[in-house]
Amino acid sequence: MRVEYINPFVEAAYNVLTEVLATEVKRGNLFLKSATKPVMGVAAIVGLAGEVEGRVLFDMSKATAMKIASVMNSEELTEIDDLVKATISELANMITAQAVTKLHELGFKFDLTPPALITGENMEISDQEVEALIVPMESPHGNIEINVAVRERS
Repeated sequence: MRVEYINPFVEAAYNVLTEVLATEVKRGNLFLKSATKPVMGVAAIVGLAGEVEGRVLFDMSKATAMKIASVMNSEELTEIDDLVKATISELANMITAQAVTKLHELGFKFDLTPPALITGENMEISDQEVEALIVPMESPHGNIEINVAVRERS
């Protein structure tokens, strides 16, 4: 996996999270994951197709999703309802849009799918053909893992 694909997502996640949460966000140590990876409870998935193909997954616990949605909506949200789901999907859109803009500026051409949001317990994401790079992002509202599995189309 080329670093040119990853850095725009790392930078965009940091920039967007810092802005919408109005707090300090720290990036944890990156790591590769080639096997099946458990999902923490709420995950937004954005697919990529074109010269670059794969997906980006924004993964967090239900508690983190509710805290982030509460901050973004300026009201306390206490359950994973339609507003929380829409807010987390919009957060994924904001991060992905900023990353894709940078990738297009670098000359990469591809399309995106709208975010698909999944919630639940004991879920796993399996990528058979491409390693996923995990970018942990830490905030006072909880941790988010940006899980990027992209490659050049052959």
